[in-house]
Amino acid sequence: MSRRFVSKHRGQFPTTRLCELVGVARSSFYEWDSRPLSDHYLDDVDLAAEIHEIHVASRRTYGAPRVAGQLANRGRRHSRKRVARIMGECGLVGVHGRKKWRRGRANPAPAPDLLGRDFTAEKSNQRWVADVTEFRCWDGKLYLAGIFDLHDHTIVGWSMAQRQNTDLVVNALVMALGRRMPSGDLLHHADRGSPYTSLEFTNRLADWGLDASYSKVGDCFDNAAMESVWASVKKELRHLHGDWSKLTRSQLRTALFDYIEVFYNRQRHQARLDHHTPAETYAASRAA
Repeated sequence: MSRRFVSKHRGQFPTTRLCELVGVARSSFYEWDSRPLSDHYLDDVDLAAEIHEIHVASRRTYGAPRVAGQLANRGRRHSRKRVARIMGECGLVGVHGRKKWRRGRANPAPAPDLLGRDFTAEKSNQRWVADVTEFRCWDGKLYLAGIFDLHDHTIVGWSMAQRQNTDLVVNALVMALGRRMPSGDLLHHADRGSPYTSLEFTNRLADWGLDASYSKVGDCFDNAAMESVWASVKKELRHLHGDWSKLTRSQLRTALFDYIEVFYNRQRHQARLDHHTPAETYAASRAA
């Protein structure tokens, strides 16, 4: 690495000074520089180009594990350690998580927790989880309601509004039902907040034959899968657009639409989906 640093910058600075800076003897550098490029180095260069392509396609959100997963999908299996090394040398950095926040206590509702913290599903349209998250924008709050399929990891329905009310969650449900047109047993899990336990919302669930399930009062871990989705949305949105408190609600709406519909559901490969996208996983589930 130190010799590569000298080689990269010697057109701008004296070679002697650069060698002194990195602690390499000048004779040692010239001897190294005169060697033909090794096959391993040339392979690193070729791999770096492909890593850069994958990283850019991910909107610069992927770290070494997901980049390595995408390379494997292309038939090029390399260790995470090697991918991480090359990404470091190229200055490519993925998005890292932030500390988890806890939600406030919700109102109780006389319905059971049928999910039981089992955040898995054998097929699409078998288990959905739902939640609302809040963004503080430059001109006020924006609420985002979402519904997440536990098998294919698609955000199947979503809705945005300036107020957290029944209309917000009903609109997300209507979108999900219209897109998926589910038949058979389907479990819908949410917290016990008043929008989800309202008569209008529960009637919608009943009309479509969905089984309602609710988290225990004040226990955010009962809906941890949806909390994890919001954490990913927020950390990657912050990476792409910066601090949303400086955006207007209209600007954030546009950014969220693009992120959810274009990137998250259709382009974002996930390790838990064997490095496939939600759209690919849903298509495979339908074909099975």
